Amino acid sequence: MNNIPRNEHPRPDRHRDSWLCLNGTWDFEIDNALVGKAKKFYERDSLDAKITVPFCPESRLSGVAHTDFMNAVWYRRDLDIPADWAGKRVIFHIDACDYKTTLYINGKKVGTHSGGYTSFQFDITDYLSHDGNYATIYAEDDLRSEKQVSGKQSHSLGSYGCYYTRTTGIWQTVWLEAVEPAHITAYKVFANISTTSVSLEVLTSKAAVGASLEVSAYYEGKPMGSATATVNSDSTTVKIKLAEAHLWECGNGRLYDLSFKLTKDGKTDLLDGYFGLREVALTREKGLMINGKTVFGRFVLDQGFNPEGIITAPNDEHLVFDIEASMACGFNGARLHQKVFEPRFLYHADRLGYMVWGETGNWGLDHTLSDAIYNFLPEWLEEVERDFSHPSLIGWCPTNETWDRHGRQQFNPFLDSIYDITKAIDKTRPVITSSGSYPTERTDVHDVHDYEQDPEKFRSYYSEIENGIVRDQIQRKSPRRQISKTNLPIFVSEYGGIGWVMKEDATAWGYGKSVEGEEEFFERLEGLTDALLENKDIFAYCYTQLTDVEQEQNGLLTYDRKFNFDPERYKRIFAKKAAIED
Repeated sequence: MNNIPRNEHPRPDRHRDSWLCLNGTWDFEIDNALVGKAKKFYERDSLDAKITVPFCPESRLSGVAHTDFMNAVWYRRDLDIPADWAGKRVIFHIDACDYKTTLYINGKKVGTHSGGYTSFQFDITDYLSHDGNYATIYAEDDLRSEKQVSGKQSHSLGSYGCYYTRTTGIWQTVWLEAVEPAHITAYKVFANISTTSVSLEVLTSKAAVGASLEVSAYYEGKPMGSATATVNSDSTTVKIKLAEAHLWECGNGRLYDLSFKLTKDGKTDLLDGYFGLREVALTREKGLMINGKTVFGRFVLDQGFNPEGIITAPNDEHLVFDIEASMACGFNGARLHQKVFEPRFLYHADRLGYMVWGETGNWGLDHTLSDAIYNFLPEWLEEVERDFSHPSLIGWCPTNETWDRHGRQQFNPFLDSIYDITKAIDKTRPVITSSGSYPTERTDVHDVHDYEQDPEKFRSYYSEIENGIVRDQIQRKSPRRQISKTNLPIFVSEYGGIGWVMKEDATAWGYGKSVEGEEEFFERLEGLTDALLENKDIFAYCYTQLTDVEQEQNGLLTYDRKFNFDPERYKRIFAKKAAIED
């Protein structure tokens, strides 16, 4: 598998030995006329071109590099099912495909999934043949409909402003997995540091009723405890009292290993996972607390784009580099912006002790449409369910800068509903209902964006916070857009964005007047950052941004991941002690 791109197991939190990576060369065809179904492309022996999966056809790594609009695309490849998978259920995983995806096996439709950012799978066992098999994938992408989320993908022909190259079709790993009929489908972790224990909700297939379940925990190979249960429904809860407490902390991602064994009718399903022993709380007085201790959130905006793969990392090392580069600059986490990051990124954040806020690419969806929630909610819930147990994920942010289409504040049942549903599923984390705007009273955070570039003015806007009300840039310029909040924890989740050297590109931009040299850059950076660090009413900041992205050139690193300045100099500013930590 060494010559297969992105061939590492895509789910370290849910690992089985019986899996097969399907990345690599597939047949490919663009279907702008939307005639492929009528012409039965799903029955064809081949398509007209080739593509390298899992990279989107807009990317150079795909071998296609077609950046015009594509209404639909087709993929096809033969499947070689291992002989030792006989008698097992074969699951076909697509970790992300933008946007409406249909899977065919041997010309027969298996199922359809809507959503461009989340993982999904189909049981294809009953569609397989003994005489050879092939898979066909069809993806429609109506980007400009305003009825689907698209994040930072440009709705114009080319990139502009803070909108970048589009992504169509497959952009994360495609893989097969063999499981017993009675098998584990997922699990949720509920850590309790006061009792040094962990409760697990283990979800299983319907065939697992009556099976025996054993779950064991280990730390660095040493047994930490186990629990057993009989499966009587699709959900089984077990509690493990841990022999030793090893807390997950910023910079120290101490992880326990998990081993699951599900046995029925003499057949055993084995699954490996992990968890972190950590709890999150957020209050107005103490700010963000990890395991009961106040931690100032030093976040950086990470959009997860790169020149070669667009929103797909070219390799696993790229994911690690972005986290380690951020930490080298003095940050202890990131706001993952307008994109659902792949599980392997979260795995590396888990093991490195790097906090993240989970967000989705809600831009592109007109949430004022009456049926918008039906397009948004299923995908958002898939993200929350998939990523629930990652200890690095310390909060949710379902939407970003979300007002009505006229920029006015109004009663917003869409946002209210998203908050209520998210909290119903996950009561362990805070929720920022709409980052940078507060058009709803249902939120756990007073979250503001402010790109003022004069450090003294910036400091003055936050120097007198009464009842949690701040004069951020929206409150100053368009107060009708906002509902003023009181007594909520305050997060300045976008600031800075200082334009460095605008290259010889007329479209390049950063916030404010571009600085003329290194010393001017650091003087402005330190002034803006100190204004937040020294304010006891603010529990976190998020600097815009980690890297340049195409024409948006305000990163601490260039788009191709070169530091603009010595990261130690960044760190001396970003890592200063914050007033709330006292």
